[in-house]
This record gives sequence, C-alpha cells and structure tokens, in this order.
Amino acid sequence: MRINKKVAKVLFATGAIAAAFSTSAFAQGNPYEPIQGEWIELPDGRIWGATSTVYYAGDGNIWVAERCGDNTNCLDTPDIDPIMLVDVDGKILKSFGKNMIVWPHGIHLAPDGNLWIADARGDEARGKGHQVHKFSPDGEHLMSIGTAGVAGKGEYIFDQPNDVAVAPNGDIFVGDGHSANGNNRIVKYNSEGKYLMEWGGTGAEAGEFRVPHTLAINSEGKLFVGDRANSRVQIFDLNGKHIDTWTQFGRPSGLYIDGNDILYSADSESNTGYQRNPGWERGIRIGSSKTGWVTGFIPDPNQGYMAGTSVAEGVTADEAGNIYGAEVRQRRMRKYVPKTYRGEPRQRN
Repeated sequence: MRINKKVAKVLFATGAIAAAFSTSAFAQGNPYEPIQGEWIELPDGRIWGATSTVYYAGDGNIWVAERCGDNTNCLDTPDIDPIMLVDVDGKILKSFGKNMIVWPHGIHLAPDGNLWIADARGDEARGKGHQVHKFSPDGEHLMSIGTAGVAGKGEYIFDQPNDVAVAPNGDIFVGDGHSANGNNRIVKYNSEGKYLMEWGGTGAEAGEFRVPHTLAINSEGKLFVGDRANSRVQIFDLNGKHIDTWTQFGRPSGLYIDGNDILYSADSESNTGYQRNPGWERGIRIGSSKTGWVTGFIPDPNQGYMAGTSVAEGVTADEAGNIYGAEVRQRRMRKYVPKTYRGEPRQRN
C-alpha cells in the first residue's frame, strides 16, 4: 500500500505509523536477550518484592528501590532497606532507607551524584510518605520535600508523588499524582527545595496530565514526562512551556535518557485494561530523545490482552549496552544483555 507523503507525516506525528514500527517490526529483530533466573544476590531470608524503578549509577552499577518483599508498606518491615546499589554481577554493594519510606516509586541520580526517591503512598498514623527524599550516595538523608504522611495539594504538599528529576543547575522537578483524577501536575523547586512554580491539571490537552508517572531530562534541557494514562510522552522546556507530544514510545511507565540522548521507555500497561492503549504491544522502546525515532524494541513475552500490568515499569541502561527493567507484577529486576553476533556483542545504534 502506497501512502501519500503528506499523509504519512500526519500519521507519524499522531503515532499511527510509529506504532507499527515500534512493535512487531522490532520484535523480530530484538537485539537483546534476558539473563535467565534471578541474578541479584539478595541477603539470606529476603525475597524479592515489587519494584517500579531503577537508575544507572555509573561504573556498571545500578540503583534499585524494592518494596521490601511485598507491594504494600515498607514500614511494616522496618529492618529491610528498600534502596540498594547493585553491581553488574548482581552483588549488593550497599543498602539504606529502612523505616523511612512507605512505597518507593521513582528514583533519580542527580547531576551532583546524590540520589532522590519518590515515596508514592502515605502512612498518616506513622507520619511518613507522600514525599520526595534526597540521599547522599552513602545513604545520608539530606533533604525531604512534602509534608510527611499528609496527602493534599499545596506548594509543599503532595498526593502520591511519582518521580523526581534534577536539572544541571540543581532545579528539582516532581511529578505529582498517581491517580488519573489526582493532582496531575509538575512542581518545580530550586536546589534548596524552595517552591518556584507548577503546571498541569487533569485532562488530555497539551500541558495536562493523567498520571505524570515518570520524568527525564535530556542534554538539550528538555523535560520528558511519561503521561501514562494518556498513553503519551509530553515534552517541555524547564519553565513548563509545552514543546511536543509523542505517542510512538507507547504508554510510558518509566523513562530513562542516557548520555547519548537515547530515550528508553518502559511500557507495562498497553492492552491491559479498558482504554489502556489497545492494539499496542508492551515492552521497552528505544529511540532518540532528539528526533523521536524509535530504533529498537524489547517485547513483553506475555503479549496479548491481560489485566493489570506486565514486565518493566522502570528502565535504565549502562555504557556496556545492558538494559535493566524493574518489574512490579513479576517482582524482579530483569537484566537484558546484547545478543552476540558471530561471537561478538552486537552493538547498539
């Protein structure tokens, strides 16, 4: 079938053709394969719980936040550290955060080397949750934004904050609202945690959100927001001006942009419920944060309709070409490695 060039441009802009290029076409040429079995060595007696987030730490290591062997309230297991630094072979190098975080969600390594974690639920009785926390690489608690244990909407009050991203100048961005009818906003603070501005609101127009689930910033100073329940990525400048909307990266639960401006999008929800991006395949899409072209796809092996969620919600990548998917439903951290080609690792685009 031939398509008029002008029509094709419109279809690409709306994601209609991009959908085809980002699903079965790449599933046949997927250049990655998963490591089989559990590759992270948990301490004796500890079981793997749900995890929605992972972030590359440098030197082949990754930061992981795991929900303390379950998917409910980490405060109920006060002796377990939910935040872990894991090396390339699955050895835990350090851990911290015990009895501080209710439900770890998004994680971000800031340009200054400090770590941020979003706590997306609250425990009012114990006065914790609904905050974003800053830690040193050794686990020293440096700052919190939000009112502990209180859900609401204000300059310093969140309701289920999803993720954090920090700009090179230290400005802090929080995606607030894990419910489709929640706060649905981006809140901006300076490096000292002082409120600067916010934008958003519930809806499907440009600049509106239904679950701003994940954030990432590229080298051009563009803020990428995974607007999950709207099945799109929205792009803004760092003052909240809407730049573009992309649908070709699926229904994003997790976003990561590496040092080469490659965008990784973890789609764990397409075709898992009513109005959840029907007809799209779940998996990890890989492409350019500058041009928007999707160049790779790691498919969810559990394709077709299913309820809830499946495979990676969070995603990151290292310089060696390994990709990591944080899984809620399967309760594991999955590692994908480049397939070999004639005995040599296949190179990424």
